[in-house]
Amino acid sequence: MRALALLLGLAAYGLTAIPAAAESLVVSLSFTRLAITSNYAGSSVAIFGAVERDAQMAARRGAYDVVVTIRGPRQSLTVREKEALGPLWVNRAQRKFAEVPAFLAVLASRPLAEVADEATRRRLRLGLRAIVESPEMTASPEDDPFRDALLRLRRSERLFVENEAAVRFLTPTVFRATVPLPARAPVGAYDVEVALLAGTVPLARESARFDLVKTGVEQGLASVARDWSLLYGVGTGVLALLSGWLASVIFRRD
Repeated sequence: MRALALLLGLAAYGLTAIPAAAESLVVSLSFTRLAITSNYAGSSVAIFGAVERDAQMAARRGAYDVVVTIRGPRQSLTVREKEALGPLWVNRAQRKFAEVPAFLAVLASRPLAEVADEATRRRLRLGLRAIVESPEMTASPEDDPFRDALLRLRRSERLFVENEAAVRFLTPTVFRATVPLPARAPVGAYDVEVALLAGTVPLARESARFDLVKTGVEQGLASVARDWSLLYGVGTGVLALLSGWLASVIFRRD
Protein backbone atom coordinates (compact mmCIF):
# COMPACT_ATOMS: atom_id res chain seq x y z
CA MET A 1 0.00 0.00 0.00
CA ARG A 2 2.80 2.39 0.86
CA ALA A 3 4.51 1.67 -2.47
CA LEU A 4 1.24 2.24 -4.33
CA ALA A 5 0.67 5.51 -2.51
CA LEU A 6 4.20 6.61 -3.35
CA LEU A 7 3.67 5.81 -7.06
CA LEU A 8 0.37 7.70 -7.13
CA GLY A 9 2.04 10.66 -5.43
CA LEU A 10 4.85 10.71 -7.99
CA ALA A 11 2.33 10.46 -10.84
CA ALA A 12 0.33 13.36 -9.45
CA TYR A 13 3.51 15.42 -9.08
CA GLY A 14 4.49 14.59 -12.65
CA LEU A 15 1.13 15.76 -13.96
CA THR A 16 1.26 19.02 -12.07
CA ALA A 17 4.89 19.57 -13.09
CA ILE A 18 4.01 19.61 -16.82
CA PRO A 19 3.15 23.22 -17.66
CA ALA A 20 0.01 23.86 -19.64
CA ALA A 21 0.29 25.76 -22.89
CA ALA A 22 0.35 29.42 -21.83
CA GLU A 23 0.12 30.88 -25.35
CA SER A 24 -1.80 29.93 -28.46
CA LEU A 25 -2.13 31.42 -31.93
CA VAL A 26 -5.11 32.59 -33.95
CA VAL A 27 -4.33 32.93 -37.68
CA SER A 28 -6.37 34.32 -40.56
CA LEU A 29 -5.62 34.84 -44.27
CA SER A 30 -6.72 37.60 -46.64
CA PHE A 31 -8.27 34.88 -48.84
CA THR A 32 -8.64 31.11 -48.89
CA ARG A 33 -9.26 30.74 -52.63
CA LEU A 34 -7.84 32.84 -55.47
CA ALA A 35 -9.18 32.40 -59.01
CA ILE A 36 -6.61 32.76 -61.79
CA THR A 37 -7.65 34.05 -65.22
CA SER A 38 -5.75 34.55 -68.46
CA ASN A 39 -4.58 38.04 -67.46
CA TYR A 40 -3.27 36.93 -64.06
CA ALA A 41 -0.02 38.76 -63.31
CA GLY A 42 0.58 37.72 -59.71
CA SER A 43 -0.97 38.61 -56.39
CA SER A 44 -0.16 38.65 -52.69
CA VAL A 45 -1.54 37.01 -49.58
CA ALA A 46 -1.71 38.67 -46.17
CA ILE A 47 -1.42 36.67 -42.96
CA PHE A 48 -2.98 38.10 -39.80
CA GLY A 49 -2.37 36.62 -36.39
CA ALA A 50 -2.88 37.18 -32.69
CA VAL A 51 -1.28 35.66 -29.62
CA GLU A 52 -3.76 34.48 -27.01
CA ARG A 53 -2.40 34.18 -23.49
CA ASP A 54 -3.74 32.34 -20.50
CA ALA A 55 -5.57 34.69 -18.14
CA GLN A 56 -3.51 33.34 -15.24
CA MET A 57 -0.23 34.03 -17.01
CA ALA A 58 1.95 36.97 -16.08
CA ALA A 59 3.16 39.24 -18.89
CA ARG A 60 6.39 38.18 -20.56
CA ARG A 61 9.41 40.40 -20.23
CA GLY A 62 10.67 39.93 -23.80
CA ALA A 63 8.86 40.38 -27.09
CA TYR A 64 7.46 37.57 -29.20
CA ASP A 65 8.97 36.34 -32.46
CA VAL A 66 6.94 34.94 -35.35
CA VAL A 67 8.07 32.90 -38.36
CA VAL A 68 5.61 32.25 -41.20
CA THR A 69 6.31 29.47 -43.71
CA ILE A 70 4.27 29.07 -46.91
CA ARG A 71 4.69 25.88 -48.94
CA GLY A 72 3.19 25.39 -52.39
CA PRO A 73 2.29 22.11 -54.12
CA ARG A 74 5.00 19.44 -53.84
CA GLN A 75 6.88 18.13 -56.86
CA SER A 76 9.94 16.06 -57.74
CA LEU A 77 12.80 18.07 -59.17
CA THR A 78 16.11 17.12 -60.79
CA VAL A 79 19.11 19.45 -60.71
CA ARG A 80 21.71 18.77 -63.39
CA GLU A 81 25.29 19.92 -63.66
CA LYS A 82 26.31 21.12 -67.12
CA GLU A 83 29.87 20.91 -68.39
CA ALA A 84 31.45 22.38 -71.50
CA LEU A 85 32.44 19.78 -74.09
CA GLY A 86 34.02 21.76 -76.87
CA PRO A 87 31.43 24.20 -78.23
CA LEU A 88 28.56 22.28 -76.56
CA TRP A 89 27.24 22.13 -73.00
CA VAL A 90 26.25 18.63 -71.89
CA ASN A 91 24.62 17.28 -68.74
CA ARG A 92 27.00 15.47 -66.40
CA ALA A 93 26.06 14.62 -62.81
CA GLN A 94 22.56 15.14 -61.46
CA ARG A 95 20.66 14.98 -58.17
CA LYS A 96 16.95 14.28 -57.73
CA PHE A 97 15.02 16.01 -54.97
CA ALA A 98 11.69 14.65 -53.78
CA GLU A 99 8.82 16.61 -52.28
CA VAL A 100 10.15 20.05 -53.25
CA PRO A 101 7.59 22.84 -52.74
CA ALA A 102 6.89 24.54 -56.07
CA PHE A 103 6.72 27.78 -54.07
CA LEU A 104 8.34 28.42 -50.70
CA ALA A 105 8.33 31.59 -48.63
CA VAL A 106 9.69 32.22 -45.13
CA LEU A 107 8.74 35.44 -43.35
CA ALA A 108 10.12 36.42 -39.95
CA SER A 109 9.81 39.26 -37.46
CA ARG A 110 13.60 39.60 -37.22
CA PRO A 111 16.74 37.75 -38.40
CA LEU A 112 16.30 34.00 -38.00
CA ALA A 113 19.69 33.68 -36.28
CA GLU A 114 18.27 35.87 -33.49
CA VAL A 115 14.89 34.13 -33.40
CA ALA A 116 16.31 30.67 -32.63
CA ASP A 117 19.61 28.81 -32.54
CA GLU A 118 20.66 26.62 -35.45
CA ALA A 119 19.59 23.35 -33.85
CA THR A 120 16.09 24.70 -33.18
CA ARG A 121 15.82 26.11 -36.70
CA ARG A 122 16.75 22.74 -38.17
CA ARG A 123 14.34 20.87 -35.91
CA LEU A 124 11.41 23.20 -36.60
CA ARG A 125 12.32 23.78 -40.28
CA LEU A 126 12.63 27.54 -39.87
CA GLY A 127 14.25 29.18 -42.88
CA LEU A 128 14.88 28.22 -46.48
CA ARG A 129 18.16 26.45 -45.79
CA ALA A 130 16.72 24.44 -42.90
CA ILE A 131 13.88 23.27 -45.14
CA VAL A 132 16.07 22.43 -48.13
CA GLU A 133 18.52 20.55 -45.90
CA SER A 134 15.77 18.54 -44.19
CA PRO A 135 15.90 14.73 -44.64
CA GLU A 136 12.45 14.57 -46.26
CA MET A 137 13.71 16.67 -49.15
CA THR A 138 17.23 15.29 -49.59
CA ALA A 139 19.61 12.91 -47.88
CA SER A 140 22.63 14.56 -49.47
CA PRO A 141 25.72 15.59 -47.48
CA GLU A 142 25.85 18.94 -45.77
CA ASP A 143 28.07 20.63 -48.38
CA ASP A 144 26.08 19.44 -51.41
CA PRO A 145 26.55 21.78 -54.42
CA PHE A 146 23.30 20.50 -55.98
CA ARG A 147 21.30 21.60 -52.98
CA ASP A 148 22.97 25.01 -53.07
CA ALA A 149 22.19 25.22 -56.80
CA LEU A 150 18.53 24.35 -56.14
CA LEU A 151 18.30 27.11 -53.56
CA ARG A 152 20.06 29.64 -55.81
CA LEU A 153 17.98 28.87 -58.91
CA ARG A 154 14.65 28.93 -57.09
CA ARG A 155 15.52 32.22 -55.43
CA SER A 156 16.44 33.76 -58.79
CA GLU A 157 13.03 32.69 -60.12
CA ARG A 158 11.34 34.29 -57.08
CA LEU A 159 9.80 30.93 -56.21
CA PHE A 160 11.85 30.66 -52.99
CA VAL A 161 11.60 33.79 -50.85
CA GLU A 162 13.03 34.62 -47.43
CA ASN A 163 12.28 37.97 -45.77
CA GLU A 164 13.47 38.48 -42.20
CA ALA A 165 11.55 41.74 -41.74
CA ALA A 166 8.19 40.84 -43.29
CA VAL A 167 6.29 40.13 -40.05
CA ARG A 168 5.23 43.33 -38.31
CA PHE A 169 3.73 43.49 -34.84
CA LEU A 170 0.85 45.97 -34.81
CA THR A 171 0.54 45.53 -31.04
CA PRO A 172 2.62 43.36 -28.68
CA THR A 173 0.32 40.40 -29.49
CA VAL A 174 -1.11 41.17 -32.97
CA PHE A 175 0.97 40.76 -36.12
CA ARG A 176 0.66 40.94 -39.89
CA ALA A 177 2.74 39.69 -42.83
CA THR A 178 2.37 39.88 -46.61
CA VAL A 179 4.06 37.74 -49.24
CA PRO A 180 3.88 38.28 -53.02
CA LEU A 181 2.74 35.39 -55.19
CA PRO A 182 4.43 35.64 -58.61
CA ALA A 183 2.57 34.83 -61.81
CA ARG A 184 4.74 31.69 -62.09
CA ALA A 185 3.40 30.29 -58.81
CA PRO A 186 1.54 27.09 -59.78
CA VAL A 187 -2.08 26.33 -59.03
CA GLY A 188 -2.83 24.05 -56.12
CA ALA A 189 -3.01 24.03 -52.33
CA TYR A 190 -0.65 26.22 -50.29
CA ASP A 191 0.05 25.38 -46.65
CA VAL A 192 0.72 28.22 -44.21
CA GLU A 193 2.46 27.46 -40.92
CA VAL A 194 2.99 30.08 -38.23
CA ALA A 195 5.48 29.48 -35.39
CA LEU A 196 5.54 31.57 -32.22
CA LEU A 197 8.74 31.88 -30.18
CA ALA A 198 10.01 33.97 -27.31
CA GLY A 199 13.62 34.15 -26.21
CA THR A 200 14.50 31.47 -28.82
CA VAL A 201 12.01 29.07 -27.15
CA PRO A 202 9.16 27.71 -29.33
CA LEU A 203 5.77 28.33 -27.74
CA ALA A 204 3.02 27.53 -30.24
CA ARG A 205 2.28 26.67 -33.88
CA GLU A 206 -0.79 27.17 -36.03
CA SER A 207 -1.57 26.33 -39.65
CA ALA A 208 -3.89 27.49 -42.42
CA ARG A 209 -4.35 26.86 -46.14
CA PHE A 210 -5.33 28.67 -49.31
CA ASP A 211 -5.80 27.52 -52.92
CA LEU A 212 -4.85 28.94 -56.29
CA VAL A 213 -7.32 27.70 -58.91
CA LYS A 214 -7.87 28.32 -62.60
CA THR A 215 -11.24 29.58 -63.73
CA GLY A 216 -13.10 30.20 -66.99
CA VAL A 217 -11.64 28.95 -70.28
CA GLU A 218 -8.27 28.18 -68.64
CA GLN A 219 -9.93 25.80 -66.20
CA GLY A 220 -11.82 24.06 -69.00
CA LEU A 221 -8.67 23.56 -71.08
CA ALA A 222 -6.71 22.34 -68.07
CA SER A 223 -9.46 19.83 -67.20
CA VAL A 224 -9.59 18.49 -70.79
CA ALA A 225 -5.77 18.21 -70.93
CA ARG A 226 -5.75 16.31 -67.64
CA ASP A 227 -8.79 14.05 -68.05
CA TRP A 228 -8.83 13.59 -71.84
CA SER A 229 -5.15 13.80 -72.75
CA LEU A 230 -5.47 11.85 -76.02
CA LEU A 231 -8.40 13.94 -77.23
CA TYR A 232 -6.58 17.12 -76.21
CA GLY A 233 -3.44 16.08 -78.14
CA VAL A 234 -5.40 15.18 -81.28
CA GLY A 235 -7.41 18.40 -81.10
CA THR A 236 -4.25 20.47 -80.67
CA GLY A 237 -2.67 18.80 -83.70
CA VAL A 238 -5.75 19.33 -85.87
CA LEU A 239 -5.95 22.98 -84.80
CA ALA A 240 -2.28 23.48 -85.71
CA LEU A 241 -2.83 21.94 -89.18
CA LEU A 242 -5.90 24.08 -89.81
CA SER A 243 -4.05 27.21 -88.73
CA GLY A 244 -1.17 26.42 -91.09
CA TRP A 245 -3.53 25.72 -93.99
CA LEU A 246 -5.52 28.89 -93.36
CA ALA A 247 -2.34 30.98 -93.21
CA SER A 248 -1.14 29.51 -96.52
CA VAL A 249 -4.49 30.38 -98.17
CA ILE A 250 -4.55 33.94 -96.85
CA PHE A 251 -0.94 34.77 -97.74
CA ARG A 252 -0.78 32.78 -101.00
CA ARG A 253 0.67 34.65 -103.94
CA ASP A 254 -0.96 33.84 -107.29
